Amino acid sequence: MILLAAPGLDPAVKILVETLTSAPADLSFETDAGFWQLLSGSSSSLPQALERPFEVKVAAHQMGSDVYFEGGVIGSLSLECARCLARYGHVLDEPFRLVLEPAGDRVPPDPEAATALARDGICLGDELETGWYRGNEIDLSNSVLEVVALALPVKPLCSEECRGLCPHCGVDLNDRPCKCSTLKSDSPFAALAKLRDGFDEDSPGGS
Repeated sequence: MILLAAPGLDPAVKILVETLTSAPADLSFETDAGFWQLLSGSSSSLPQALERPFEVKVAAHQMGSDVYFEGGVIGSLSLECARCLARYGHVLDEPFRLVLEPAGDRVPPDPEAATALARDGICLGDELETGWYRGNEIDLSNSVLEVVALALPVKPLCSEECRGLCPHCGVDLNDRPCKCSTLKSDSPFAALAKLRDGFDEDSPGGS
């Protein structure tokens, strides 16, 4: 079963509870760039540009009245390297797991959770892998946003070997060596070098 998020429509990764059985059903959601833009647009801390749209794969089943989801989010976001400031495609392949129980007449004490339950038919607990659901339709879109947001690196790097920018002239050291003369003077070994040069001058063979 493949559900396609059509361009121009609100992003949705929706699952109908009534279609689930005790046997896991493999679901695949293919999204376009609008999916991420609409989801992340309200947060200035999240990157807005995609290198590769997200694909959400979920194995879903129902056991009693509880609903189980296990799957992953695959895609690529355009991030800025913290060392060289270049844009690069950061690949995400993040697994997730959710166990939801029916909310019944219960109302979450957290207003945001109550709003999510009414809007998406789902709200997450403190563990982020458990929560409640209400109604026949569960929208996992904001759960996908949460998975991606938690997986983003605190310090994005285009590669672990990135040499960054010269702090003096701004040259990208990944492209070419820096010829800044100040690098030597700022080196922690510069003082030792001066002592060595002075010793050589005072030595009998010095000039």
